[in-house]
Amino acid sequence: MGGMNKLSKFASDRRCTLLGVGPVSKNCVDAAIELSNEYSVPLMLIASRRQIEMAKLGGGYVNNWSTEAFAKYVIDQDKGGKIILARDHGGPWQHPTEVSQNLSLRRAMESAKASFETDINSGFDMIHIDPCIDIHNARTVDDILERVYELYEFCYQTAQKKGRELLFEVGTDEQGATVQDLDQFEYVLASIVGFCRKSGLPRPTFIVAQTGTKVMEMQNVGTFDSPFRLAKELPVEIQIPRLLQICQKYDVWLKEHNVDYLSDDSLAWHPKLGIHAVNVAPEFGVIETRALLKLFLDSGLKSCADQFVELSYSSRKWEKWMRSDTKMGTVDRAMIAGHYVFADSRCVEIKQEAQRRLSGLDIDAHLRSVVKRSIYRYMKLFNLLDCFHRGTHGSGDYHS
Repeated sequence: MGGMNKLSKFASDRRCTLLGVGPVSKNCVDAAIELSNEYSVPLMLIASRRQIEMAKLGGGYVNNWSTEAFAKYVIDQDKGGKIILARDHGGPWQHPTEVSQNLSLRRAMESAKASFETDINSGFDMIHIDPCIDIHNARTVDDILERVYELYEFCYQTAQKKGRELLFEVGTDEQGATVQDLDQFEYVLASIVGFCRKSGLPRPTFIVAQTGTKVMEMQNVGTFDSPFRLAKELPVEIQIPRLLQICQKYDVWLKEHNVDYLSDDSLAWHPKLGIHAVNVAPEFGVIETRALLKLFLDSGLKSCADQFVELSYSSRKWEKWMRSDTKMGTVDRAMIAGHYVFADSRCVEIKQEAQRRLSGLDIDAHLRSVVKRSIYRYMKLFNLLDCFHRGTHGSGDYHS
């Protein structure tokens, strides 16, 4: 069954919000596959180019996987065929190498196309086209749209050559803490749908909108979860129905990014409001890191904890998540950066040493169960679980 059939058939049976899980670690990938198969729920694994990249560009930080190896692993492990393999934020300068090499626009677009081609050839079901980064020039909405069109047509033609169905997600804004300008949103969506119609291409499945969600440090600092109203900004409960009306007009689903750390109440509102799908990523990495450090400390393995904190902190991968007025110390910063170093050989050695001293406990099995609990919370609040079958699949050790 194709990716769109999996999603639309499932969503038509219930009022739910579909979930995209960032593959921030091998344990997170395994947790998503297991939950998806145990509950017969389609989950999207949304791989950024930093997390997972083609071998030619050196692979990604998650399990040192290349695109090719990651896709093979997921397809082999996904026994029920429930996972939607998705590229998140594909486009020029979305991989660190393209930035560090100071690539021109033409070269960055060529690199993005090569990455997309590898995705499609490896079996990805969905492509997020996101050319919102430009390291050389300020860009207008129309500049971004021209790049969307070029990449869209390239990906469609590549998929056609392989005889594969491909779903598209489009986005033209960098994520912000406030909500979307409605006029610009409709202009973008109308332009893309018009281009698809004129070019004989399938319309996108999803469009990304700003809904007041933004992750900084270990919280959501956007306006979605805020009880306070901002001047000159429509409240979320008015804004989102208007966004959905525009989506309905063009027969495209609304996708929300950066939903990490929202409250249960805010998450439960997603299916009620009719938000079609969301992405969650760094929260799962932080939760696994916190569980690992807690396990070390609870088991009297302070030296392992100290070594891990030093490794994670010195990676400086926490920098992009910091607020300007941050008061976070070394351990909290290490917590944020932890999942970036899980595949580092020094981290592997730290875990192996801990495993030798904890012979009665499988560390990775414990961490997977913790991540499963976190993913399960979203599945439950998004109405992805069939209430008549809940608890009849799997071991149930992550139900809470």
